[in-house]
Amino acid sequence: MTTEVPKVPEVPESGRRTRRPGRRPGAADTRGEILAAARRVFAEKGFDKATIRGIAREAGVDPALLHHYFDNKEGMFVAAMEFPADPSTVVPMLLAGPREEIGERIVRFILTMTADPAARERVLGVMRTAMVNEQAVGMIREFFGTAILGRVAEALGVPPLRTEAAFAQMFGVVMIRYILGMEPMASVDVEELVALLAPTVQRYLDG
Repeated sequence: MTTEVPKVPEVPESGRRTRRPGRRPGAADTRGEILAAARRVFAEKGFDKATIRGIAREAGVDPALLHHYFDNKEGMFVAAMEFPADPSTVVPMLLAGPREEIGERIVRFILTMTADPAARERVLGVMRTAMVNEQAVGMIREFFGTAILGRVAEALGVPPLRTEAAFAQMFGVVMIRYILGMEPMASVDVEELVALLAPTVQRYLDG
């Protein structure tokens, strides 16, 4: 003997709940729209003055959704500018370990990262943009000064000038190695460059 399952009565069209207009949180394109809004806000206000709430307002989403995708403003900037590394993970990694070896860690990290073709293209893209776009160079300067160089300088207790000099050394190496392609710098082994450059970078940070 079978039991007949009662049918659920249909709800009249007028009684159905209608979804509120606007984008659905977590929709497939929401992350991309947030990044597009972030690029506009960063370009207009710069890294320091841009806020999570302002970007959320520009994107038309709840600020909590930005934290869901990017954790913080720095993570959003990294994604928007397509940086290959996030300061929230890079800076602690550079600072971990003996202080007398931080020069070596910085040099090895930058050279190893740029040895990867995909990461290198993003780094070079940012460098090229900074050379020709006034708004971009302002954002990148603020970002590096606040999120990377400032943190390293504070953690080590050294003047910001010394930290900037250390990273400027590596900026020049990356430019000569990959943009100008000057030999033998362009093809020398990473470990050989680490051995050559690490003591110099260490001196900057030791003062």
